[in-house]
Amino acid sequence: MAESRHRTTPRRAAGRLLGLLLTTSLFAAGLVAAGTTAAHAADPLRQVAARQGIHFGSAIANQHLSVPQYRQIAGEQFSAVTAENEMKWESLEGRRGQYNWGPADSIIDFAEQNDQIVRGHTLVWHSQLPSWLNDGSFSGSQLQGIMDDHIEAVAGRYAGDVYAWDVVNEPFNEDGTFRDSIWYRGLGQDYIADALRKAHEVDPNAELYINDYNVAGINSKSDGLYDLAVRLLDEGVPLHGIGIQSHLVSGQVPSSMRQNIQRFADLGLDVAITELDIRMQTPSDASKLRQQADDYTTVVNACLAVPRCIGVTVWGVDDGHSWVPDVFDGQGAALLYDAQYQPKPAWDAVYAALGGTEDPGDPDDPDEPSGPCAVDYTVVNDWGSGFQGSVEITNTGSSAVTDWQLAWDSPGVTVTNGWNGRWSQSGGRTTVSAPSWNPTLQAGQSTTLGFVADKSGSVSPPSEFRLNGTVCS
Repeated sequence: MAESRHRTTPRRAAGRLLGLLLTTSLFAAGLVAAGTTAAHAADPLRQVAARQGIHFGSAIANQHLSVPQYRQIAGEQFSAVTAENEMKWESLEGRRGQYNWGPADSIIDFAEQNDQIVRGHTLVWHSQLPSWLNDGSFSGSQLQGIMDDHIEAVAGRYAGDVYAWDVVNEPFNEDGTFRDSIWYRGLGQDYIADALRKAHEVDPNAELYINDYNVAGINSKSDGLYDLAVRLLDEGVPLHGIGIQSHLVSGQVPSSMRQNIQRFADLGLDVAITELDIRMQTPSDASKLRQQADDYTTVVNACLAVPRCIGVTVWGVDDGHSWVPDVFDGQGAALLYDAQYQPKPAWDAVYAALGGTEDPGDPDDPDEPSGPCAVDYTVVNDWGSGFQGSVEITNTGSSAVTDWQLAWDSPGVTVTNGWNGRWSQSGGRTTVSAPSWNPTLQAGQSTTLGFVADKSGSVSPPSEFRLNGTVCS
C-alpha cells in the first residue's frame, strides 16, 4: 500500500485546469491588490496567463526557498511548480526501501501555501537513479517489480497533490530510436506502457505525460515520440499529454514548433512546455537580451496558438540558480530574471505575449498613487567621456522595503565607482543592493546613491527604475 502524506481529507489537485486557473488568477489579483511585495508593478505572469486559459509555472528547488527574493518570485509570479530534483528517484530513495520525503513534501507545501498546481517530475527516467538500482544487475522481472513499487510509493503518496506526472522522461535518442536505458534493456519498449498503466492505477485522476528534450520542432526525435504516442493510444494506454522540455539556444527556436504542438494535439493529447529556458553565450548584452526576448515570445505564441497547449513552465526562477552554466560551458542567462532577481526583457516579452498591459495610472490624478517608490536621477557633472551621477530613492509606499535592490538599464554606461550601496553591472543593467548598514527603507524614507561612470558618446537618462522589481515613478 502506498504511503499517503495526507493526515486529513486530501485537497483535490487539478485534473482539469480551468477551475484552478481561475482560482490562481484571483489569488494573484489579491497579491497585487495587497501590493506589498509584488515582483513587478504589473499583474504577475500567473494572472495574465490565466486569462489566456493556461498556467505559467517554474521549476523550483527546496534548498533555494530560504532566499527571500527567490521565494517571493516563485510564489507570486507562477501558478504551477515542478520540483527541480526533489522527486527524482535518486533524491527520494537513495537506499532501497528508505524514502526521504522531506524535500519533496516541502515543495508540495509551498505550492499549497501559494495556491499553485504541482507537476510531478519524474517517475521513470534513465538518469539520476540511485547506485543500488543502476549497479544492481537486476533481471527483467525484478526491474518490473522495482518500477511498479516505486510508482506506487511516489504517485500514491502525492495522489491529490500532483495534477500531472512526467511518468516516463527522455526515452528517445536523437534519431528517434529508443534510448539504451536500464529500463529498455531489461523490459523492452513495453516499459513505457507498463509505467503509464501503473501510474493510472495508482492515481486515476492525474494527467500522465511522456516528457523529452529536443522535440520542440518536427525532427527525427519528435517523429519517434509521435509514432509512440499513436501506438499507445491505439492500444488504449492511459497517455494524456506530451511534455516538450524546450531547453533552447537563443536564435534557434524551431520554426516548426507550433506545427509540432498541433500534431500532438490533433491526437487528442494535451501538450505542455515543461522545462523552458533559452540560453546564450555569456556575458549577455542588450542585443542578446533582445534576441532572447523575441525567442520567448515565439515559444509562448506557439503554445497559445494551439488550444490543447495547456501551460508553459520555465526551468528555474533566476539566472543565478539556473542549471545551464554548470552544463553548457560559456553559456547561461537563460531565464526571465537575472541573478539579481530583476526581470529581464524576456519577462516583458512573455508578459506582452500573454496579453498583459501595464497600467501606471494617470500621473495627473493626485488621488491615484504613482507607485510605491520614486527615483530622482541627476547628472552632477559631465566631462564628455564620463560623468558623476546621483540617484535618490524614496519609499513612497505604506510599508518598509527590506533588502532593497534598485536596478536600471543604461546602455553605453560603465560604472567605475559607486557608493552608499553594493554596485554591479551586467549587460547594460546597473544594480545597486542595500549596504549592510542600511538594509531597510522605511515608509517615507529616502536614501541617495552616488557614482562615477565612463560613457560612449551622448547617453540618455534611464527611462525606468525598479525597486525590488517594482517600477518606480
